[in-house]
Amino acid sequence: MKILVNISRFFVGILFIISGFIKLNDPVGFSFKLEEYFSVGVLNMPFFEPHALKIALFVVILEVLLGVLLLIGFRIRFTIWALLVMIIGFTFLTFYSAYFNKVTDCGCFGDALKLTPWESFTKDLVLLVLIIVLFIGRKYLKPLFSASLNRIVTSLALLSCVIFAYYVLNHLPAIDFRAYKIGANIEEGMTTPDDAPKAIFDYAWKFNVNGEEKIITTQGDYPTVDGDFIDVETTEVQAGYEPPIHDFTIEKDGVDVAFELLQEPKLLAVIAYDLDKSNYEAFENIKTVADVAIKEGYKVIGMSASNEEFATKLIKEYKLNFDFYFTDQTTLKTIVRSNPGVLILQKGTIKQKVHFNDLDELKF
Repeated sequence: MKILVNISRFFVGILFIISGFIKLNDPVGFSFKLEEYFSVGVLNMPFFEPHALKIALFVVILEVLLGVLLLIGFRIRFTIWALLVMIIGFTFLTFYSAYFNKVTDCGCFGDALKLTPWESFTKDLVLLVLIIVLFIGRKYLKPLFSASLNRIVTSLALLSCVIFAYYVLNHLPAIDFRAYKIGANIEEGMTTPDDAPKAIFDYAWKFNVNGEEKIITTQGDYPTVDGDFIDVETTEVQAGYEPPIHDFTIEKDGVDVAFELLQEPKLLAVIAYDLDKSNYEAFENIKTVADVAIKEGYKVIGMSASNEEFATKLIKEYKLNFDFYFTDQTTLKTIVRSNPGVLILQKGTIKQKVHFNDLDELKF
């Protein structure tokens, strides 16, 4: 039992630290995932949506700290109970997502590792079993250091989390796991290789044969049956390849002009997924940056999911010398974790990407 407890201790502690750190690297992205869970169509708790970022920060810092506390064997009673409550909550969410197909990616490991809903649920079930083992055998969880040294380690871990969270919130994630990272080409990201795996479906053909219902399953071919066709049901048995970038459009007056814009040798894109929630003071600096970019021969555009009336009002108020194009809000949130943020592209390749606090780092 002692060996089993210590194996569980190491595995759970390391996994909580890794999972928490990945989400702490991108707390804004995790807050978007929480907003999805809180939405009317999922848990129906919209009153939590305005507080999603605060909740996200609390959860990910707690996740890291619980992993640290477990590894060093400090405050074991609190740690085990907190781990148990947290994993029960996570298990419920992942089961709910998987069974009702509500949230297709739990965000457990941010954008670093995508898990299907059932994979996420299985992972949480394993963790639940291991934490129950820890709960039962908690008497074997001995401190690694003295009480005073454990307090110092815990304090340093908490301080590191807070400093790191402050940095990524005021800049961008330190590690970018998304398909829109610097160096990525958007057009290439939308391309499906010729040898990419195709989706495989089972077709359950239902016939009436001599008064009896008969089902024949094929993978697409219409079966040769001496009977009357009734219905057919399809089931995906193997998912096909999905490009890392999909549903990417840049629309103006209902026309998608993404292809033309992605051919521009010098393109500066101001990204603001929701102009109503943007940091308006940043547009004063963006105006200066856009003016410089235009003088350097760049084409400058804005990309937002807000309506044209709002965009026109903003252009007039800040005397912006570029137009806004429409792009899906989820896509814009994925591109850059800043509202607004700025990208510099060269024929579709992202060369620079900055938070509105780092506009002075742009190089033309």
